Amino acid sequence: MPKIATVSRKTYFPRIGRPTEHPSARRSMSVLVCRGTPVALLLVLCTGCTNCREYFRNGFKVGPNYSQPAACVAEHWIDAADIRTESNPEILRCWWTVFNDPKLNELIACTYRQNLTLREAGFRILQARASRAIAVGNIFPQQQWADGGYTRNAMAMNSPLFPGMGSRFSDSWDFGFNLNWELDFWGRFRRAVASADASLEASVADYDDVLVTLLGDVAANYVTMRTAQERINLLRANAKLQRGVIQYIEVRLNAGFKQTELDLDQALSTLSQTEAGIPQLEITQRQAENNLCILLGMPPADLSKLLGAGPIPVSPPDVVIGIPADLLRRRPDVRRAERLAAAQAEQIGIAQADLYPAFSIDGNFGYTANHFPDLFRPSAFNGSVGPSFQWNLLNYGRIVNNVRYQDAKFQELVVAYQNTVLQANKEVENGLVEFLRSQQRSRLLDGGVVTARKAVEIVITQYEEGAVDFNRYAVIEQSLVTQQDLAAQARGQISQGLINVFRAMGGGWEIRLGSEAAATGETTVVPLPEVENRTSSGLAVPKPPAPEELPAPQPATNPPKTEAAPNPNAKP
Repeated sequence: MPKIATVSRKTYFPRIGRPTEHPSARRSMSVLVCRGTPVALLLVLCTGCTNCREYFRNGFKVGPNYSQPAACVAEHWIDAADIRTESNPEILRCWWTVFNDPKLNELIACTYRQNLTLREAGFRILQARASRAIAVGNIFPQQQWADGGYTRNAMAMNSPLFPGMGSRFSDSWDFGFNLNWELDFWGRFRRAVASADASLEASVADYDDVLVTLLGDVAANYVTMRTAQERINLLRANAKLQRGVIQYIEVRLNAGFKQTELDLDQALSTLSQTEAGIPQLEITQRQAENNLCILLGMPPADLSKLLGAGPIPVSPPDVVIGIPADLLRRRPDVRRAERLAAAQAEQIGIAQADLYPAFSIDGNFGYTANHFPDLFRPSAFNGSVGPSFQWNLLNYGRIVNNVRYQDAKFQELVVAYQNTVLQANKEVENGLVEFLRSQQRSRLLDGGVVTARKAVEIVITQYEEGAVDFNRYAVIEQSLVTQQDLAAQARGQISQGLINVFRAMGGGWEIRLGSEAAATGETTVVPLPEVENRTSSGLAVPKPPAPEELPAPQPATNPPKTEAAPNPNAKP
């Protein structure tokens, strides 16, 4: 596990305004004074705020260099001894295919192309790319501009300064070019580029994190919808059975048998209680469908007509995970937190550069003439060029406190990164225990359903024969309803637990790489947000998809391919 570089407080908070007390540095300074080199003396006085050796080791940059912080990661999962936790980690790339549900594959492919939140994350990558290009541009001359003008002047004829002047009017034509270039002597602009690089990588990781969350939400809502459908079907089947018993009671009453109206009232009450659960489950189903519509980037619609009926997605008996150390590589939010800390680390050096003088080269040249035909003659040329420096003195501690502020913010982001790693471990453990224990619970409930169904068949026969009263039948029938409902929930919870494991492991974001990028290990390929049309001002206007535009199911082994965008690390 990489560990953060140990940087002393002297690096962050140097002794401002003092020359270094290192003996070799004092000797060097005395030699330079004797030789009469004021420029070199100025260099020694300036670098007295930072160790010269560190300045050269950092590539002629002041401030500390960044190294990845250490984070606490468990060596093994709590349930690592369970054989169900061992499998091929490559399945994380397209983990939803383990459910073998074509409709789920269809929804995943459609959502990947149409989700608006994912598009937002894509545009944030474009912003980060543009910001990096701006930072790179600051390494070169920061200001350069051309100017020109024409002026017609009028002077009073009775002016005592110009007696006898023939004309009171004069013209002036001007054209020139100006340049200002602050040299990156202390690494301010190079650190800004490094910070922009880290910010760009953080935006890519943010895109991956949105994608991981998106895939998990689609699968979770799909399982919720199928679970609600299954529970509704079970309640309707039990209600149908109970109506048959009610009809039997009514027939017996009409025939003059001894069954009382109490049996009928109790049977009707049991039926009402069973049917009352259906509307609540329909609410759950509709809300899950609405969530899927939003994830698909379309207005809420009745997805039951498009997706039809289907069973609860069945998960495999084993879980696909790797060793905990791989968690740092797979989880996009962990990568994002680490990259944000890296970007902030460069801000410390940028702030520390303000402690030193800024060296610049200023130049300008131009032409000035009274008549336009004479504007570009050699005699009209004028210009100047030369170095300059600016040193912010008497800043009353503002620069030093800015260094301290950037350092404190960096330490905050380091702690946030470490906390993200801990949260990732917790989420994986939560998903594992939910998946493993739900399987055990499902087996027990399935066995209870089998015995409860047999008990209902027996008690119905006994009731028809008059061996038991209706109250005994009602209790056993209600037990069957409860057992079936709990068993359906347990099957859905197994799939939900596995989805949470895949989500916690950061699985699924690799689909944006495409087959070629995945084979080469490239991790910075990001699909540019697709735009259907543009306004007259050039603004992107995404076209929302219609419900009937859902794509056909795709093969489980063929994830959606994306067009590779330019590498964000490439120079513009």
